[in-house]
Amino acid sequence: MVAKIKSGKSLIGALNYNENKVKQGKASLIAAVKYPKEKEQLSFNDKLFRLTDLAGMNQRAKTNTVHISLNFPNGEHLADQKLTEIAKEYLAGIGFATQPHLVYRHEDAGHPHIHIVTTNIKRDGERISLHYLGQNESEKTRKAIEVKYSLVKAEEQPKQKPSLKAEITAAEYGKAETKRTITNILGFTLRAYKFTSVPELNAILQQYHIQADRGSKDSSMYAREGLVYWILDKKGNKIGVPIKASTIYGNPTLKTLEEKFRLNQQLRKPFKAELIKLIDLALTKPQTKSSFQKGLQAKGIQVILRHNEEGRIYGVTFIDQPNKAVFNGSDLGKAYSANLLSAKFLPEFQTKVVTAQQTENEAVHPSAAGNDELLDILFTAEREDLAALSKFKKKKRKGLNL
Repeated sequence: MVAKIKSGKSLIGALNYNENKVKQGKASLIAAVKYPKEKEQLSFNDKLFRLTDLAGMNQRAKTNTVHISLNFPNGEHLADQKLTEIAKEYLAGIGFATQPHLVYRHEDAGHPHIHIVTTNIKRDGERISLHYLGQNESEKTRKAIEVKYSLVKAEEQPKQKPSLKAEITAAEYGKAETKRTITNILGFTLRAYKFTSVPELNAILQQYHIQADRGSKDSSMYAREGLVYWILDKKGNKIGVPIKASTIYGNPTLKTLEEKFRLNQQLRKPFKAELIKLIDLALTKPQTKSSFQKGLQAKGIQVILRHNEEGRIYGVTFIDQPNKAVFNGSDLGKAYSANLLSAKFLPEFQTKVVTAQQTENEAVHPSAAGNDELLDILFTAEREDLAALSKFKKKKRKGLNL
């Protein structure tokens, strides 16, 4: 059994998530514990207000929502009653025995799992501490439940071999078992591509809606050099439950990947010069971000530009798809770093102006195209003003003749 605890400040958000799954036929409410009515008689507001009434007992608490998922491997067919008991014992083990809660059985992933919605605010307004809850009480309780109910232990779940015959397509949460999907995509990626860092690996994986995650730099997982893999939705958001690297076939942990990074440094070298040549050729013409990406895409080079919240480019990765070689821009040379490369791009709205001027110049002055292109770019605005002025004078003269 794998437990995942999420905390937040939106009880209605957590409830809506599960109720929407019920409406879609992908989940069912199997228990409403410490509620005044039977679960079949509860309206949406009944479910919500029971929790918000408690949360309102502590107005200072920034966190009042606890959303838990308990996940089981394929092959464990547990009845609703058994899942309800497991949920109740798990909550008691982590200090939530007195809290009302809703238990939903979900059918939207390739493995059986339940979601629990509750609050960490007690009737007297006291707040149940969530600090290190997942790392301490949750782990102890999970292990005790696994023994009591003869469940497959999280550490002993068999590592699935990647399918060598299956066609690799982008992951879609709920379409197949999460662990199997990640294993297949990772198996292909690690064999086929030459990358030298976790960001470069993610540049490939994100094409398949997967992400390797070390956690935030101040997290205990990052400090312990841990690594998990997520499925992403179409917007790039993490979804479902992360899979620990150590539980995946091939053991793609950070330590294993770092050994592969060193090997790939040498394996990708033969493809560096040709990639630089293709980029330089593309930059001989004025380019916008999109035209630069499209031009190289036509030659089998995928250009991934990473933007900050202001829209500025802060990172660039090149994926040579024919040779399966991945390079960060700065690895190719200073000229290909994100800052210097973005400085060469024209704004998107200038594309048509430049293209039109290039076409005209090449037709009239083919031998001096380079110089004329620059002049056309510099004096486009002035020429438009002169054309407008000339048109105005013609209209004025015509009016005087009348």
